[in-house]
Amino acid sequence: MEQERPVRVERRLSAILAADVAGYSRLMHNDEEATHGKLTALLNDAVPLAITEHGGRIVKNTGDGFLAEFASAVEAVRAAIQFQGRIKELTVGDAEDKRIAFRVGINIGDVIVEAHDIFGDGVNIAARLQSAAEPGGICISGSVHDQIRNKLSLSLEFLGEQKYKNIPQPVRTYSIIGPDGALPASSKRWRNAANRKWLGAASVFIIPLAIGFWAYSVRQQQQTAKAQDGQYAGQVCLGPSREEAARCYMVNVATVHNGKISARYPARAPNRDVIIAGDVSASGDVKMELNVENNDGVRVITAHLSGTLKNGQLNATGGTAIRSIDIEWRRQ
Repeated sequence: MEQERPVRVERRLSAILAADVAGYSRLMHNDEEATHGKLTALLNDAVPLAITEHGGRIVKNTGDGFLAEFASAVEAVRAAIQFQGRIKELTVGDAEDKRIAFRVGINIGDVIVEAHDIFGDGVNIAARLQSAAEPGGICISGSVHDQIRNKLSLSLEFLGEQKYKNIPQPVRTYSIIGPDGALPASSKRWRNAANRKWLGAASVFIIPLAIGFWAYSVRQQQQTAKAQDGQYAGQVCLGPSREEAARCYMVNVATVHNGKISARYPARAPNRDVIIAGDVSASGDVKMELNVENNDGVRVITAHLSGTLKNGQLNATGGTAIRSIDIEWRRQ
């Protein structure tokens, strides 16, 4: 009896671009039809041309975003910058609470290829990088950074080796915060023929000025935030509940970086993690969310805290409906 040959799986090394809309659920809740119509228009106008012009292909749409594949990391980054710039042009007049902004993550990985999808850790990392990006921003992995370094004139901010959910190894993460030169101008095919010459000439002066101002503003905000950057450690104290007395425990893995607070550590209950994320304003005001999640990512507890971060001392209070939570951390 002839033994069946195993089905050959097609694999290749690709640059993967994952994009989604920041705050999509909120936008849909506020105005479902208007958000859907605007998103469809943006995806049709800004995305396909930027992807194909740089040798990529859209693998699939994901409802509030898309997944694209490129043969080159350089071209993937160029495409992301181009369509992000176009999205900003198309939404500049929209009210802030209705404005659509994409988050983008780019990674290089060995992927399994099917007709209408790609799979693998490389894809999963791109999706995690996407979730780490700011609205309108782009995060790239260390492997992408190594490929584009000295090839593109961009300013990058190193965010450290980040641990992402269901990714076993930390990922070197960078954020594109502004170019040393001008971003590529939006494709001329997006303009009508009558305005092409005027816009081409104007962009030589306008785009570098606008990008320069944007990059300066970002750097100023980051310099303010960096004064509090570092590793923090200290107590998390839980008030009494019906099932448990009050108790405190130490946390040694909290990080403050560029106005963001993050911590992740095993919970007391087995097979659960505590995940803390938050923001620090330039004036030192702190807003944090503490979640307890099962290994499958299901949240079982959520608490909101607020406080201050001054002179390396972070204090925040809050809790759930049944238990208070107090945090006292100091920079190490």
